Amino acid sequence: MLSGLVLFGPLLSFWVSKFNIFANSNHYLYRKFLKSTWGWTCIFTGSFVLLLSISARHSLSLSLRNLSRIAVAGLLWQVCQHLLTLLEDAAGACYEPMTPTQETPSSASAGLLPLLLHEDQTKASCLKANMVWRGYEASQDVLILCLCCLVLIEELSVFGPHLAHLKTLQRCPGAPLRIIFLLCVILLGVWMSLLLCLVSHFPKFPSQQLGGALGYLGWRGLYQGLYRLRPRWGCPGLPGQGLLTSIDTDQQPQQN
Repeated sequence: MLSGLVLFGPLLSFWVSKFNIFANSNHYLYRKFLKSTWGWTCIFTGSFVLLLSISARHSLSLSLRNLSRIAVAGLLWQVCQHLLTLLEDAAGACYEPMTPTQETPSSASAGLLPLLLHEDQTKASCLKANMVWRGYEASQDVLILCLCCLVLIEELSVFGPHLAHLKTLQRCPGAPLRIIFLLCVILLGVWMSLLLCLVSHFPKFPSQQLGGALGYLGWRGLYQGLYRLRPRWGCPGLPGQGLLTSIDTDQQPQQN
C-alpha cells in the first residue's frame, strides 16, 4: 500500500484542486506533524511496547530490550538525515535570481531570469537567504513517513498474538494497553493520509520515490535483517520475541 501511494500518488496531482486546503504548505497538519513525525511515533510506539512488555512479563530488562528497537530505528533516522543533508549540499548549487536588465530583454520577456551562482553555500543557508537551490535530493519527509508507518505496523502486529496468549491464560489486557493500541492505529492513519497529501499536492519526482525507497530499505535492514538475529543486548530481537511464552510455568504445580 505504501509502495502504491509513493509510486502512483503523484498522478493524483492532475485531479486535485490547487485551491484545496491541503495544497497550502503552511497547513496546520504539515506544521504540527510533518516536522515531528519521529517524535510522535516514538512516544506512541514506545508507550505501546512498554505497556505490552509489562502486560506480558514483569521484567525490566526485557522491557528495555524491546524498547531498544525504537532507539535503534531513531538512530538510523538521525544518521540518514545527516548523510542526506551532506549529499544534498555536495550535489547541489545555490543560485540568486538576477533583476532583469536591458541587456537581457528576450529572457525577461519569456519570464526567465538569469541566475548568479553562489559557491560555498549549503542548502539550508541558501533557502534561508531566499535564493534558489538546484540539485539532486531524496525527500526526507517521505522517507520518515514510510519508515514510521512500517515501524508502527511491525510493532502493532504482535497485539493480536498477545491477546490470543492472554486468552489461553484466562486473562484480559488492561484498558491502557487497548487505548494506546487504538491511538497508534489512529497515528498510522494520520501518517498515511499525510503521505497521500504530500505526493498528490506537492509531487517531486524522483525525489519522493527515492525517499520512499530509502525508508523501505531502512525497515528491511532492521526488521528483516538485524532483528532476526538471536536476541541479546546487541540485538533486541523481533517484536513479541520473548513475550509470548507462558509466564505462569513457574506457578504451575510440578508433576512427578
